[in-house]
Amino acid sequence: MNTVHRFAVKADLPLIIDMLADDVIALLRETPEEERRDVYLHAWEDMQKDQFNKLLVAEVDGELVGVLQLTYISGLSRSGMKRAQIEGIRVERGRRGHGIGRDLVGAAIGLAKAQGCGLVQLTTDKRRRRANDFYEALGFAPTHEGMKLVFD
Repeated sequence: MNTVHRFAVKADLPLIIDMLADDVIALLRETPEEERRDVYLHAWEDMQKDQFNKLLVAEVDGELVGVLQLTYISGLSRSGMKRAQIEGIRVERGRRGHGIGRDLVGAAIGLAKAQGCGLVQLTTDKRRRRANDFYEALGFAPTHEGMKLVFD
């Protein structure tokens, strides 16, 4: 298996959108229908303006099979430590359990270190027990309680 990690390009969006929506929890908040994909295009265009906000993808033998969003955040806390935020981790359904997610997160951690980040944080839905176990196996610890305020 020949895996390559790279930053996403616009042509990757249809597959990325499909991966984001291929989940019982996410399907309630994603809009993967063809006529609604303009919202993702607008988000992509906004992300392209921000050098610290990237989509990292995994390809196996030239096929896109995984994605995550990696954002670098400067801050004052922890003595001005820069951190990386990982969101939206997805691996194509038929490729799960083969180490692609582990390697993709590992690549993101490597990029964060290269950017001078002192920590990597991620959020995960509490209902995703298998995902939470996966992140803990990678060394992430549930040290904080996350909260969200969603606007309708």
